[in-house]
Amino acid sequence: MYWVIILARESGLRLELSDIPVRSLVPEELRSCTSADEYMQKLPSFDQDWARERFDAEGAGEVLRYVGVVDVVNKKGQVELRRYKRDHPFAQLSGSDNIIAFTTSRYKEQPLIVRGPGAGAEVTAGGVFSDILRLASYLGAPS
Repeated sequence: MYWVIILARESGLRLELSDIPVRSLVPEELRSCTSADEYMQKLPSFDQDWARERFDAEGAGEVLRYVGVVDVVNKKGQVELRRYKRDHPFAQLSGSDNIIAFTTSRYKEQPLIVRGPGAGAEVTAGGVFSDILRLASYLGAPS
């Protein structure tokens, strides 16, 4: 969810975390569990619901993906589980890949797609270091 608010703010939207509706993958009934044991004991009771959702998607030639959406035009963001056709770029992800699609006036018919590794020490360290350099520059540190 945090990446949705970051992208929204970088796009010029003045949104807060409370402005972003999130459809959690954790069922409401499990959010009140007080221990990992209790959670794991109750978890299998939701398998049938998830299996049905996946079965319905597969029957329509689709896959499920948990996505964040920033809609600059309507000034909103959201995080939810969505269905995508198998030929959609989001359906092609594997492992810890991340993907983002930019739909703009220039890229209206065919969104600009950026895809790459989304986890790992080197990628995370590079992102943090880049953020530190940008902050230092913003604060007036000599380059």
